[in-house]
Amino acid sequence: MKAYEIMISPVKKVKETDTVRYVIEKFIENRISGLPVVNERNEIVGYISDGDIMRYIGKHQYRFIDPHQFIFIINDDHEDFEQRIRKLLELNVMSIAKRKVFKVSWDVEIETIASILGKKQIKKLPVERNGVLVGIISRGDVIRHSFKDSTLTSQMEKG
Repeated sequence: MKAYEIMISPVKKVKETDTVRYVIEKFIENRISGLPVVNERNEIVGYISDGDIMRYIGKHQYRFIDPHQFIFIINDDHEDFEQRIRKLLELNVMSIAKRKVFKVSWDVEIETIASILGKKQIKKLPVERNGVLVGIISRGDVIRHSFKDSTLTSQMEKG
């Protein structure tokens, strides 16, 4: 089975010129946790996930000091949580998106897709054809299509 047989298309995506505010609106509106980022030619230039947002809003600059076996944690970050949120919303998506994106060609076999998703510990894999985003595949898509004709599915349908 090939990527184009199981991929979701059209793909929900954001542009490299969008703000993080717009990305979060798309996450909430579509009940999703990640989106490919594309340029004006629909080429994949990044990927933004809820994890990228969590890393930004949870960021603190800590210094660890250990005088005489006692450990002190000093927060050097004077920006409060709400200030970071306001700042984050106005950032360009590419300022926090991953630029190294694992992706597959539209004609790659499902076994390769499963291997990448498992080994790289990622949830979704953008699919491209001739360098252009054409679909996306999640772990759930691979599982659904891998087992749809199995005895497991037959047993589950019987109840």
